Amino acid sequence: MIPYGRQSIDEADIQAVVEVLRSGWLTTGPGVEEFEKVFARFVEARHAVAVSSGTAALHAAVYALGIGPGDEVIVPTMTFAATANCVVFQGGTPIFADVDPETLLIDPDRIEDLITPRTRAIIAVDYAGQPCDYEALEGIARRRGLHLVDDACHALGAAYRGRSVGSLAGLNCFSFHPVKHITTGEGGMITTDDPELARRMRIFRNHGITTDHRERQIHGAWFYEMTDLGYNYRLTDFQCALGLRQLEKLSGWNTRRREVAKKYDAAFRDLPSVAPLAVTPEVLHAYHLYVIRLQGVDRDGVFQALRATGIGVNVHYIPVHLHPFYRRRFGTGPGLCPVAEEAFGRILSLPMYPGMTDEDVETVIAAVDRAVHG
Repeated sequence: MIPYGRQSIDEADIQAVVEVLRSGWLTTGPGVEEFEKVFARFVEARHAVAVSSGTAALHAAVYALGIGPGDEVIVPTMTFAATANCVVFQGGTPIFADVDPETLLIDPDRIEDLITPRTRAIIAVDYAGQPCDYEALEGIARRRGLHLVDDACHALGAAYRGRSVGSLAGLNCFSFHPVKHITTGEGGMITTDDPELARRMRIFRNHGITTDHRERQIHGAWFYEMTDLGYNYRLTDFQCALGLRQLEKLSGWNTRRREVAKKYDAAFRDLPSVAPLAVTPEVLHAYHLYVIRLQGVDRDGVFQALRATGIGVNVHYIPVHLHPFYRRRFGTGPGLCPVAEEAFGRILSLPMYPGMTDEDVETVIAAVDRAVHG
């Protein structure tokens, strides 16, 4: 099986984790702060806050913005459920926006009509690793007095008009799940230039408590207070050690992802049944996913044919507003976001990870060609 995504772990990664396991700090130690500082510098942000998952990153972000009952947050429907779930966690209501048919990124032209007096924020999703149109999104947010959050879980190492993903919105959220660009097993990060938002998220990840164990030890103190309802969203020091070593290799890995994408682009250029997503000229794509749209052939039949030959294709995603929970809780359903709904029936994610060999890529291309021709 050639999977759609796979982590890369080497001996240096393993040794870095072992060194921390042999140290005196397994969690809330110096490794967390080091990872945060290096990560913030990498994405050109002032602050970074490490948490236990990409979902925790999104939750911490909407908490820091004060989203609560009665508030609305606009989110694209073509995303993983966590992008909307984080709003629901805080008692807010996600308002689903349709996407651009060529990129499947949130369509700025559809946002204005969704804004109401209850709207507090927009969450953009850099779907597949391509940054959204942040010039347009920033303009809407500024004009309407809204917060802008970047769900950048697909886009570590990407850029928009020369600006690094991680510095494009007021809050920027990343995931370190094994299929993402770097991994800490599970883990996430939020970046921001706002020190007050960073402070709120650090407290939130630690049960709402104002200090953590290391801070109290440094100051020789025992006293702490829980000032708000938070969660245990902490990331361990040994996970941060793995993240630091992985981050050192990210640029090379992303170069390989782009090489794989170029091979796919060239192979499918003259294949009428296969249309890769469009890439806008002002972005540097990070290619977490390589998504194709099938034309004139049955997507589910192609999916089964490829899986039968060992090609681990996947589908990203069922539009969130079609999930039973959202249909039941918020009354969403078919017809709400027709562009995303139509695309959902035709999309496939092909294998995309830096460990793919040229032979692997050619195997995938040949299998796709056979599958679409029956």
